[in-house]
Amino acid sequence: MSQFFQIHPENPQHRLIVQAADIVRQGGVIVYPTDSGYALGCQLQNKDAVERILRIRQLGSEHNFTLVCRDLSELSVYARVGNQAFRLLKNNTPGPYTFVLMATKEVPRRLMNPKRKTIGLRVPDNAIAQALLAELGEPMMSTTLIFPGEEFAEPDPYEIRLRLEKLVDLVIDGGHLMEQPTTVVDLVDDEINIIRVGEGDPTPFQ
Repeated sequence: MSQFFQIHPENPQHRLIVQAADIVRQGGVIVYPTDSGYALGCQLQNKDAVERILRIRQLGSEHNFTLVCRDLSELSVYARVGNQAFRLLKNNTPGPYTFVLMATKEVPRRLMNPKRKTIGLRVPDNAIAQALLAELGEPMMSTTLIFPGEEFAEPDPYEIRLRLEKLVDLVIDGGHLMEQPTTVVDLVDDEINIIRVGEGDPTPFQ
């Protein structure tokens, strides 16, 4: 049976953030709010937790996960970023974007795109997500919470609790959120390619 924390979306309760971070460190899978809906998250190095997320989403092992980072200093540890890409990242983070970049050796091979050796990275503009990442002191492996067979992310934390209470360790209620996913921008080799238009305004990348 999963835990259910109601955390204030603007002033997250530190006590609950600490508990949530401990659950992640202990190998837990959590549902948490971002600036583009709810997401599933776990510790970067925890293979078992990653496989649990794949089962919940009914995804294959080739699925592209995203590393959710607190800021650009974390991002640069896990991705190689050219000068033009860095300027775009600096001007558009935090925000509802996922950036596809070349992965560094800090990223476990099983989490990279197997052909291109890339990884998705993002810096969310959400107070709960930011507080959790700060408490963890490292990025989380993450994917949007879209239930199998559905097109959009589930916006209602109570519906998420009902459907996942035996499959995840924690659901964080950060309010009723939007269903739009992030806008995905490929910045490999300083070339700009918009892969998906979502919540983030694509204009800066056109």
